[in-house]
Amino acid sequence: MNVRAIFIDMDGTLLNASQNISCRNLEAINRLSNQGVKVFLATGRHYEVTAPYHKDIGLRTPMICLNGAVIHDALTGRVMQMRTVRLNEERFHHMTAEDPCNVIVHTVNGLYCKETNEEIDYWTKVGKVEPQYIGDLRQASYKEVLKYSVRTGGPCPELSALFKKEAEVIDWKDGFELVAPNVSKWFAIKRLLQAFRIHPDEVAAIGDGPNDVEMLRRVGVGAAMGNACEEAKAAADIVTSHNEEDGLAEFIENYLHEPKESYVI
Repeated sequence: MNVRAIFIDMDGTLLNASQNISCRNLEAINRLSNQGVKVFLATGRHYEVTAPYHKDIGLRTPMICLNGAVIHDALTGRVMQMRTVRLNEERFHHMTAEDPCNVIVHTVNGLYCKETNEEIDYWTKVGKVEPQYIGDLRQASYKEVLKYSVRTGGPCPELSALFKKEAEVIDWKDGFELVAPNVSKWFAIKRLLQAFRIHPDEVAAIGDGPNDVEMLRRVGVGAAMGNACEEAKAAADIVTSHNEEDGLAEFIENYLHEPKESYVI
């Protein structure tokens, strides 16, 4: 197929368990870029912990962050599009306080959290930006929320379902996330395809999580990682190898790279 753009998830797809990009994945992406294919990152991460990897790959395309709630310019980090989510804060904090969980609030001005953990320590190290606030979020003063993350340590669909009238809910094995209604990676992808005048049939996407399902279903060819959740695999056209086995590179090499010219001597 004639692919003009690819959207790549980060955790569990581009990155291995050590949070690194393998040489094979990097080489496959670079070769794809040299073919003229536009390569985009589409992630649930916030900008500060996306940009360093974006720079390492050498990309100059906009970044889709926080599950599509915001798009950032490649060179300046400027917000090109954003959609904030509005909850009944008192109700939200009351409901989440009943369960032992960590709550992370991603805002336009930075990160607020109930408590720190290994994930937030990693974000601070990579993004070089400390959380704006750590503690009882009922006492915090924040606004313009882009994403709420509730980490319960296990699935909790009964709790997340309570917010479906106010937000788009993404259920994970260890909790759930909330963004504005109708926001998704695909929501942001549509904006970029329009800007670059690319048809969805000319697009590939690859991911592993429930936040990737819609984009895998909507593009010309969607690939799920071998380590993907069952929903992502069901939405995809192709299932590739595990992220520890360079499944991203495998997909690009087998389906997207132009064949190398052969010469008869």
